[in-house]
Amino acid sequence: MWFFGFSTNRPENLWIFGAILLVILLLIVLKKMARYLEPQASFTSEKDIETESEEDHDTSTSQKIYTSCCNAGGIRTYALEELKMATNDFRIRIGVGATSFVYLAELGDGNFGAVKRVMEERGGSRKIFLDEVSVLLRVSHPNLVGLLGFCLEKGEQLLLLEYVANKSLFDRMHTYYGQSLGVLSWSNRLSIALDIARALEYLHSQADPPIIHRDIKCSNILLIDDNHAKLADFGLCKLGPFSDPNRPKRQTSIKGSFGYVDTNYLNTGFVSTKSDVYSFGVLLLELITGLKSIQGSATLAEWTEECRRNKNVEVWAKMLDPKLNGDANMEQLRVLVDIANSALVENCEARPNMSSIADRILSCMEPQLHLELPV
Repeated sequence: MWFFGFSTNRPENLWIFGAILLVILLLIVLKKMARYLEPQASFTSEKDIETESEEDHDTSTSQKIYTSCCNAGGIRTYALEELKMATNDFRIRIGVGATSFVYLAELGDGNFGAVKRVMEERGGSRKIFLDEVSVLLRVSHPNLVGLLGFCLEKGEQLLLLEYVANKSLFDRMHTYYGQSLGVLSWSNRLSIALDIARALEYLHSQADPPIIHRDIKCSNILLIDDNHAKLADFGLCKLGPFSDPNRPKRQTSIKGSFGYVDTNYLNTGFVSTKSDVYSFGVLLLELITGLKSIQGSATLAEWTEECRRNKNVEVWAKMLDPKLNGDANMEQLRVLVDIANSALVENCEARPNMSSIADRILSCMEPQLHLELPV
């Protein structure tokens, strides 16, 4: 131990060295105990916030959701066994989403629900699940599918949703089963367009904070009957606050479904309520033409562009779903094509908002609505 200034050849020096070592060890132990007993700091640094784990974020979000759920009338948390029993162990599948399967649930007293089972193996995540629950707890509108409850237990991520019996608009228009039910009439199509326009008007202008849906498409529109519809699937929603609800918000990854996604959003990464307006324009083209959003290698917006930009109503009439046999109001067709054209312009700021779109659809329907009123 020559570097401490004494020799280990003498026994008394070994005792001195041992005492010094013992003191050092005691100091280390005392220092660790002091740190352990020290009160927690009452603030979090910016670095700590930035490096917060996703699990911590999800736990915090879960706690907020459970609190919100307790305050929301009619919405409750469910045990996994309750929902397994209601769905007969997930036996009857009634829908398939990008990250989920949907099962019929019998709730008792003749009432039914739809259990959306978010699957990690299909790309679902706890964050997406919690975001969707958070959105559904905030909204209430007759044209939005409502939340009845949820379950987050043993790795399962389950939403109990309002049951809408008549499947999706996609099923009704584009499958053999749907077409076997007969043709969806022109007046049916206008009524469905109005319902979804009102749902989006609510999300953009009346929800607090405003909400961008980001996945408007035929398969996310559920039919109450041939005349009325509800908008579903809020897994890709983007919440405000926005100082201006129409102000674009930069996204690191593009969300949505090919054929419906706003081309400006695709090119720039900026998303806004006007991105939903673009998708709604594609939906109108589907209702007009009876065609899917993708036509070969082209989108429906691209496939119809030359025809719909023609000013001749007779040219527009050629776009009509042949299953209608020409049974459509040409003035209403003019309005819908004009709305679609304005919704699909590249400059998102030039697109109309959903409030004005809903007003225009309602206005062109009003004579028809008066005729349909009972005498």
